[in-house]
Amino acid sequence: MPDTVTVIRNAHTVIAYDAARGGHAYLHDADVAFDAAGFVHVGGRYEGPFGEEISGRDRMVMPGFVNVHCHSGEEPVSKSLFEDAGTAALWGQAMYEYSTLIEISDDAVEAALTVMLGDLLRSGVTTFVDIAGPHACWLPVLARSGARAYVAPGFREAAWHVEDSHRLDFRWDAARGRDAFARALETVDAARAHPSSRLGGIVAPAQVETCSPDLLQAAVEAARSRGVPITIHAAQTMAEHEELMRRHGLTAVAYLESLGLLGPDLVLGHCIFIDSHAWTRQRTAADLERLAASRTSVAHCPVTFSRSGMVLQSLGRYRQAGVNVAIGTDSYPFNMLEEMRMAMICARIAGGSVFDVDTAAVFEAATLSGARALGRSDIGRIAKGAKADFSLVDLKHPGMQPLHDPLRNLLHCAAERAVAAVYVDGACVMREDRPTLVDYDGAVAELQAVQDFAVRRLQANDPRGRPAATLAPLSLPVLS
Repeated sequence: MPDTVTVIRNAHTVIAYDAARGGHAYLHDADVAFDAAGFVHVGGRYEGPFGEEISGRDRMVMPGFVNVHCHSGEEPVSKSLFEDAGTAALWGQAMYEYSTLIEISDDAVEAALTVMLGDLLRSGVTTFVDIAGPHACWLPVLARSGARAYVAPGFREAAWHVEDSHRLDFRWDAARGRDAFARALETVDAARAHPSSRLGGIVAPAQVETCSPDLLQAAVEAARSRGVPITIHAAQTMAEHEELMRRHGLTAVAYLESLGLLGPDLVLGHCIFIDSHAWTRQRTAADLERLAASRTSVAHCPVTFSRSGMVLQSLGRYRQAGVNVAIGTDSYPFNMLEEMRMAMICARIAGGSVFDVDTAAVFEAATLSGARALGRSDIGRIAKGAKADFSLVDLKHPGMQPLHDPLRNLLHCAAERAVAAVYVDGACVMREDRPTLVDYDGAVAELQAVQDFAVRRLQANDPRGRPAATLAPLSLPVLS
C-alpha cells in the first residue's frame, strides 16, 4: 500500500550497492524509499506515493552491519574483570581458565541478552549471530527487539579444565553432548518457524576440539539437511592448535577438511592459528588455499583476541587469498564500529603495511561479506529489493566534522556516537542512542547486581579456590 512507504528525501550521502562492480558506492543528494518488505527506490528523486517523509539533510544512509559472531549468556557480565588476566602456559590466553568462573542465574540471562542487543543496535548492527546456550527468553527477547537474529545454540561433548594454571584438560561426556545437540536442533527449528520472520537458526558445535568427529559430522549433516549455516570455533587459540596436532597431526582447517566439513555454509569462528601463522610450527601455507577453494567463511573478531596479544595474520592476506572474511564482535563491548576500527589497525600491524587493508574493505567485511557468510544477498546492502535494514548517521556530529570522506570519519573517529537511528525491515529499532523496543536502561541497571553475584561466586567456581581479589584485582590500589 502506498501509505506504508517511507521516503528519506535528499539524503546528503547514501552508501548504495553498485551491482555493476559488486560493491558499495557513494550517492549524493539521493532519495531512498522503503516499506516493511524492503527498499523500493534508491537514487534520484522518488516520485511515487508515500505515507511518511524523513529529511535526509546532514544524514548518511548506511547499510546495516551483519555481525556473524557474538555471545550473550554471561559475556556481558564479564566486563572489567579479566582484561589484564591470562594463563602464561597457554600462550597468555585467558579464556580457558577464567571464562568458566563466571556464573549467572537463569533470571539474569534476559538482562545480559538485552544489554548485548542494545549495544549492537547502537553501533549499527541489524543482523547478528548469537552463539549461546538455549534458554526460555531467547527467542521472545530477540523477536521483541526488532533485530534480525540468528540463534546458534552451542553444544559439545568435552568441557575445558585447566589444571593448576598450567595444563588444559578435557572432560568428556558423550551422552551429555548428544542431548545438548538434540536440544540445539529443537531451538534452531523453533527459530526458523518463528512468526516474526526475522529469526533464523545456525547449527553450532561449540569448538572443534570439544566435539568428536562423529558429532561434528552429525551436526553438519543436520545443518545441510535443513539448509542452514554451520558455525564452529576453530583455529582460535594455540592451545587448541597444539591439541589437534597431538590428536590428529593436522591443523584445525586441515582436520575439518578431512571430515568433509569445509564449504560455503560453514563459518569458522576466529580462524587465527592456521598453518602459516608465525606462532605455529608448520611453516606451510596451505590452509588459506583450503578455505578459499571451499568458500568457507571466517568470523574475524579482533578486539577480544588483541586483548590477549593475539592477531589474525592478516585480514588483507586472507582477503587477497580469496577467503570470505566477515566481522563479529565476539564478547563485549559489542560495538561493531570499534571492532571494524580494530580490524583495520590489527591488519596493518600484522601485515606490516598501511596498505594491508583499507576502509572500504573493512566496511565490505562488515556488510557484504557477512551477508555472504549467511548465504544471503538481501541484507548488508542498500539496493532496490533488499531488506530495509539500515542506519542513519548524523553528519553534523562533531566526530564527523570536518567532512571529506564520511565513512573514514565514522570508522576512524566518530564510531557509534554518530549513529542517529537504526531500522530493520523498515521499522525503527534504535533512536537517539537507545533501542526503541526493549528496556535497555533497565537491563543495564540490573546487570550490576548480576555481576556482584558473579564476583561473589568466583572463588567457589575456581578449582584452586582463589579469592576474587586475586582472580580479578582492581587496576589501582584503594586508599584507606
